[in-house]
Amino acid sequence: MEQTPARLTAKPSWLLTQLAVHAHRLASDGFGEVGARGYHYRILAALAEFGPASQTELGRRCNMDRSDVVAAINELAEGGFVERTPDPQDRRRNTVTLTKSGVRQLQHLDRALDKVQGDLLEPLPAEDRRTLTDLLTRLLSHHQQG
Repeated sequence: MEQTPARLTAKPSWLLTQLAVHAHRLASDGFGEVGARGYHYRILAALAEFGPASQTELGRRCNMDRSDVVAAINELAEGGFVERTPDPQDRRRNTVTLTKSGVRQLQHLDRALDKVQGDLLEPLPAEDRRTLTDLLTRLLSHHQQG
């Protein structure tokens, strides 16, 4: 950052943006090493936590565009990690369900992402990591409400 103007490096918005780019690259690389993408993790995590859902629900829960949801579910279904079946209430809609293989894949992706978190936050002690996570959560929550 020695060549970056001090006006920028003193701004939290600039710092967050720079760190977000770095974090995204680390996460993409980490998921790539295990043959997955961040979208796969989002969908598997939502299914594990909330149970079967429509593609539309998954898009909302995972903050993903509909076309990205469809592409990711197609890839996950090809790998046997999710099953897509017609919704008995509305045959025009599909219900996506996590498979046993999907649970194992999610655990695998959790380990990959935990390593990424460790790499990203390496210079911070555990207490500072918790504090940073709490502060970021408060900021995000505030801005999502408004």
